Amino acid sequence: MTTMVDVARRAGVSVATVSHVVNDTRPVRPDTRAAVLAAIEELGYTHNTLARSLVTSRTRSIGLAVSAISNPYFTEILQGVEAGALEAGYSLLIADPHDDPRHERKVVQLLHERRVDGMIVAPSAEPAEMVDYVTKRQVPTVFLDRLVGNGFDQVCAESAGPVRRLVEHLADAGHTRIGLVAGLPGLSTTTERVQGYREGLRARGLPFAPELLAGGNSEAEGAQDATRHLLAAPEPPTAIITANNAMTIGALQALRGLGLEVPRDIALACFDDFSWADLFTPRLTAIAQPSKELGTAAVRLLLERLDDPHRPPRTVRLPCTFVHRTSCGCPETA
Repeated sequence: MTTMVDVARRAGVSVATVSHVVNDTRPVRPDTRAAVLAAIEELGYTHNTLARSLVTSRTRSIGLAVSAISNPYFTEILQGVEAGALEAGYSLLIADPHDDPRHERKVVQLLHERRVDGMIVAPSAEPAEMVDYVTKRQVPTVFLDRLVGNGFDQVCAESAGPVRRLVEHLADAGHTRIGLVAGLPGLSTTTERVQGYREGLRARGLPFAPELLAGGNSEAEGAQDATRHLLAAPEPPTAIITANNAMTIGALQALRGLGLEVPRDIALACFDDFSWADLFTPRLTAIAQPSKELGTAAVRLLLERLDDPHRPPRTVRLPCTFVHRTSCGCPETA
């Protein structure tokens, strides 16, 4: 097995210099650094991260606990986390808590027991046990996408403002009965998107009608039921907003089952854009979240916490983008 001593001999430098290049612990002259890297490549040297972790108490690994990894939104977030971690020289251990508070607590404990340096967690609707675990054990943790309150590092996209923008857009197109298929109760994203919905109604002088707000539990099947419930009202909505991409699929399935065509029979706008939204007929008007940027921002926050454990906690919010297409029923150029 090739060792640092072999690399040092080939590069004509000290073992300490090789260590500084490999571990990035001290600046090294560019020409010397290049010689060491060339020797590493030539000899096929592999750095022993396990041995280093025994010395530094760092494993250069990050635990990522995100539910519904198959969801395109979280898949893109994962790509951002992975890119940020790789650039910083960290590996990822990934687990899916399935939005189950008890399983979430267990998953976080298992990641912690594998000695990750820190964690990035998209919390469930009832995260108290998990939050208590990382707080008592002082596990460096960044909460992603969903907020859990003050006192923690968190990163998420804006939610209330973008939903308000959808409501105002539909109202400006002439709709006065606008329904919302909301997410899972208890999630900060659900609370904020309902808030934005109500703000949009107020901004356009429209009354809030409880029968136009239905819970879709953040998943497709729940959104099907919610959409059918909205359309069974004595005065059904003429436009519907769905609060995430999974519920958009469920709403479209329900509308098709009822024989309704978008936007001829009912307008539709959604929170969360996804890669194939452009391929639907009609093309979906949507709020696009900066998914990959959320992932890289979470890694950046975590690395800052690892470098300075005593700094004040930060909440980072990233802006969303309104993507105007045709499912809302107005010309794409409007």
